Amino acid sequence: MMIYKLDNVIQNYAWGSTDSLSTLFQISNPDGSPQAELWMGAHPNGCSTLQGLNLSLSDYFNLHGKNALGDYTLARYGELPYLFKVLAAQTPLSIQVHPNKRNSEIGFEREKQLGIALSAGNRNYKDPNHKPELVYAITAYKAMNGFRPIDEIVGLFEEVNITALSDDVAALKQAANAKGLEAFFTQLLTLSGDKKTAVLQQLKGLYGQGGLTQVAQQALEYSQAFSEHYSDDNGLLAPLFLNIVELKPGEAMFLHSETPHAYVQGTAIELMASSDNVLRAGLTPKHIDVEELIANTRFQPVPSDDLLLSPIDREGHLHFPVPVDDFKFDVLFVTDIEQSLYLRSAEILFCIEGNIVISTGEKRVTLTTGESVFVPYDSAHYQLTGKGRLARAYN
Repeated sequence: MMIYKLDNVIQNYAWGSTDSLSTLFQISNPDGSPQAELWMGAHPNGCSTLQGLNLSLSDYFNLHGKNALGDYTLARYGELPYLFKVLAAQTPLSIQVHPNKRNSEIGFEREKQLGIALSAGNRNYKDPNHKPELVYAITAYKAMNGFRPIDEIVGLFEEVNITALSDDVAALKQAANAKGLEAFFTQLLTLSGDKKTAVLQQLKGLYGQGGLTQVAQQALEYSQAFSEHYSDDNGLLAPLFLNIVELKPGEAMFLHSETPHAYVQGTAIELMASSDNVLRAGLTPKHIDVEELIANTRFQPVPSDDLLLSPIDREGHLHFPVPVDDFKFDVLFVTDIEQSLYLRSAEILFCIEGNIVISTGEKRVTLTTGESVFVPYDSAHYQLTGKGRLARAYN
């Protein structure tokens, strides 16, 4: 079976960078619009096309399901189970949670029965799938991921001393468990009226203040940066209760379903289960459904030391282990010494940098920076030569 270069969809969301994809990956942007995400895969909201065939990847799977995907993937998922992206954030994305698989199926069917259009602004569930995801930093990459340990949350709020929240912080300190965290998180998301005004006013009064710990200082710097885009948003409090993560280029982290997180700034490779389900909590002008979000959040703190993935070096490539079956991720370092790789599923390869030749028995394809290729399962194996770095998605 042939291998095919991909033509991919670019999503022009408002938070996207106007120059990152063009500077890093030579992807044209003639009108200077924000290019937020490059999608590689078969998701209906942004399906790739096979060069030379003028055929969408999803239609290709319909024609060649078993040969393209393999018996295991076809039987278990019935489709390509992952979505591969390049994400370029210039301004912060919303604080969000992705529902688990079962709740996604229930929510998708419920909104379908209610007649809510897939494109409707108040639609929570775009598909019936969960969305765990991996992020691999190309540039320095700022994010928030998961709840801080409860004693750390209490300590930070006591240090910055927003008096309008004193009772709520005291309640969390008394109930330092999942139920207490849920009550505290819900309270902060639903602040309104005079109390919201007082809380945000006191929070903003802390910006630039000295004499704080480094952790508190960093949280307030993030909050102040958010306030430039969302001056009246409860999400300005998020850096005080969510872990702040700053990935260096080449580092990666995993995000579980049901975990509050936000991408703040930078360019990264993203690999996830094939889903576009997002429940939003703040830092967004889009639809926020607090009740649905709370019902889909796991109130389990994650120590920041546990967030980075530890890659496994496998002779010429790094494998980043993840705790889900929907996708696997490698970074391949290609040299003039030929490498052979065997397929266990359909793959998508994205050229992060360099000039790389990918060959099977039937075809040779040259990828340059920013280009990608689809390798069907029944190619069985392929060879790599050239010089550069590839991101590899498979399952």
